[in-house]
Amino acid sequence: MILYPAIDLKDGKAVRLLRGDMDCATVFNDDPAAQAMEFVEAGCEWLHLVDLNGAFAGEPVNAAPVEAILKKCKVPAQLGGGIRDMATIESWLSKGLARVILGTVAVENPALVREAARAFPGQVAVGIDARGGRVATKGWATETDVDATDLAKSFEDAGVAAIIYTDINRDGAMQGPNVEATAALAKAISIPVIASGGVSSIKDLIALRDCGASLDGAISGRALYDGAIDLKAALDMLKS
Repeated sequence: MILYPAIDLKDGKAVRLLRGDMDCATVFNDDPAAQAMEFVEAGCEWLHLVDLNGAFAGEPVNAAPVEAILKKCKVPAQLGGGIRDMATIESWLSKGLARVILGTVAVENPALVREAARAFPGQVAVGIDARGGRVATKGWATETDVDATDLAKSFEDAGVAAIIYTDINRDGAMQGPNVEATAALAKAISIPVIASGGVSSIKDLIALRDCGASLDGAISGRALYDGAIDLKAALDMLKS
């Protein structure tokens, strides 16, 4: 199981939100590229990047810090937030991004997800962010009636690289991930699943690893910044 350190970008800085609330942002580093290098030097194999402003704006806003991270760090990175058309997908992948994460368009324009997955095999993931099992879009500001598992199943034959499943109520709250819901989703589909939201200790990582479903990875942000998870120790544990 891969551990993805998260760098959430707001106004050019690395921040963490509480349950997706832009008004509850804690700035952890004014230099996101330097933060990314800290994670790389600790041994991470991937980086998880989110353009928070872009998720609300519907287009890239924090392009400069993302590009700085891509230039500085030699590990693959995936990015979500504001990627809602083919031109933006092509642009990011041409700049060295390993994988784009499509969230809002997975609900509003699933045909685009399918087109992108065909055009860029292995480089398109679907982000499913849910409250109480229902998908939220546009930076989690818009609630839908779409069931998270139904949405994931609808992409079974699309060739997407992964489903990134976030329990919004757990995100940034340091209360542990929703292991049960994540495992249930992973068991319901054949697409690799990456868990996100609430991963706040090595114990949480072990619970996800041993949940009975084969999870491809887990994302953690605040716990790494706060020191609740020692990244190097966590990576060593997951490799053992």
